[in-house]
Amino acid sequence: MKSSEAMHQKTIIEWCKWQKVKYPELDMIIHIANEGKRNPRTGAELKRMGLRKGFPDLQLLVPNKQYSALFIELKTDKTKRLSKEQKEWLEKLNSFGYKAVRCNGADEAIEVIKEYLGIK
Repeated sequence: MKSSEAMHQKTIIEWCKWQKVKYPELDMIIHIANEGKRNPRTGAELKRMGLRKGFPDLQLLVPNKQYSALFIELKTDKTKRLSKEQKEWLEKLNSFGYKAVRCNGADEAIEVIKEYLGIK
């Protein structure tokens, strides 16, 4: 994850922390550390443990009236392009009844989360 993506992601998580008093379901947002450089041995071990290339950055593991969970692949102006694996994950997750989207920056992701949870 590029540093600007990391900053946007931290902004989203910080917003969720502040809002979870009123909306406790926001405590169910998680990030799986799927990015970063690793030595080959660690990378191979993580793959054996189930780490999958291209899996979305954020997961809100709360159902709403239409979907079982929300998955967000976060991008910024500098990282607009989705990889082949990221596209495939979004398509697969959507085909199984999840809401899986790509968001450009923290503001868009927060709006998607608010819409998903029905927050005004």
